[in-house]
Amino acid sequence: MRRRMLVFTVTLALSLVTMASTATAAGTIMQFTTMVGVDGSFVGHNPIRGVLGDELPWEIGSVRGSLTTDGHLQVSVRGLVFANDPSVPANLRGINDESQFRALVSCLSDDGRGKVATVNITTGGFPATTSGDSVIDTFVSLPKQCVAPIIFVLSGSEDFWFSVTGAEAD
Repeated sequence: MRRRMLVFTVTLALSLVTMASTATAAGTIMQFTTMVGVDGSFVGHNPIRGVLGDELPWEIGSVRGSLTTDGHLQVSVRGLVFANDPSVPANLRGINDESQFRALVSCLSDDGRGKVATVNITTGGFPATTSGDSVIDTFVSLPKQCVAPIIFVLSGSEDFWFSVTGAEAD
């Protein structure tokens, strides 16, 4: 009898711990493996959620990222560089001239007055290589409501985006 009681107590304790950790664990809002470099009509004008694209086109090799409900943002980019495009000076094509990249999380949220507001949260800078590689791993303070999030990779020195979550056909 004592053995059954001990097994029951241990099982109950483990169940409560599992339930508690599940209740407090952050959920994944989004995961992504594609982004689009600023190009075409987004170069220098036509902002997305108030954020302008860079003045020159960029391309991205690969990306892996996620955002969780507790604001944990992870973005690993490879090959985020100026595009091989005639509008880009020849000496800049295929390189990144920024020492840092930043991320911006853009959410739509209730403004408390019956309207939808855009809330943009920008991270600090993270080291970036001339080959366009960077790992952004940080926490951001998300608004109480974060609907339709978009993730941008920005310049480290200006508020222009280089890449944004999305995809384009080949």
